[in-house]
Amino acid sequence: MSPIRIGLVGIGKIARDQHLPVIAANPDYALAAVASRHGRVEDVPNFPDLTALLNGAGDVDAISLCTPPQARHALARQALLAGKHVMLEKPPGATLTEVYDLIDLAREKGLALLATWHSRYAPAVEPAKAWLAGKKLLRVHVSWKEDVRHWHPGQEWIWAPGGLGVFDPGINALSIITHLLPNALIVDKATLEVPANRQAPIAATLEMHDHQGLPVTAEFDWRQTGPQTWDIIIETDQGTLTLSRGGAVMSIDGVAQIEQKEQEYANLYALFARLVAERRIDADLAPLRIVADAYMTGRWVRVEDFVE
Repeated sequence: MSPIRIGLVGIGKIARDQHLPVIAANPDYALAAVASRHGRVEDVPNFPDLTALLNGAGDVDAISLCTPPQARHALARQALLAGKHVMLEKPPGATLTEVYDLIDLAREKGLALLATWHSRYAPAVEPAKAWLAGKKLLRVHVSWKEDVRHWHPGQEWIWAPGGLGVFDPGINALSIITHLLPNALIVDKATLEVPANRQAPIAATLEMHDHQGLPVTAEFDWRQTGPQTWDIIIETDQGTLTLSRGGAVMSIDGVAQIEQKEQEYANLYALFARLVAERRIDADLAPLRIVADAYMTGRWVRVEDFVE
């Protein structure tokens, strides 16, 4: 079977750190072209935008979009209308309606669409799901705190409407808990701290519950210095499970059970290859729905200016 000829749109940090090396290592793919206003990749055709790529590399089978979410809907529609399968970086869009529209269009065209949640493929997530099966859940707490200056230096789009602010990393935690927990989560309270000179939150706290009354709380903060924190703690009637380092480590009652190197994007591209072969859609919007609910119901608090 011939490899999937894939075009990569948006050559920024995530494309260079994850997408390009994973595509190169996977025999199911051949990098056919890239499109970027500023970045370039050696040894493949480079184009300034998706339109030029589609016109200049017409035999591309699929498009992987690594652009900021605000522009992703229009690009994904363009690719689907051109008959290309589409992979969306997270979050899959700036609004829920945008992604629902893409799902409808992909279904109409019989094309694959993947809304990626890379943190769900962290090595300890599936073992955690298996361990939780059959246990009574008592309480869940998320602590996701990192330094935006380190992880997103100079990325102004992330502070603009649709950029999600601290929910850009926070949605990774939400993608994990919506995968692990059996029921939908309802946002009871949310506080969003927004710098006076920005349009998106730098920190947020959420209080949620499911229909069985399970309390779920979350703290997101982009002002963390020193060691970074990516922890999910789930108390059960048979012990406490902790996922740390973003899902790379699983501990039970403080004793490490699993600690492995992440291969999140390798797993995502393996999934996308299966979706392309079967022309299927995988686009769970549960993590983005929680963010939308927090925006709709949350209390907005202005805090001091953020300066990098």
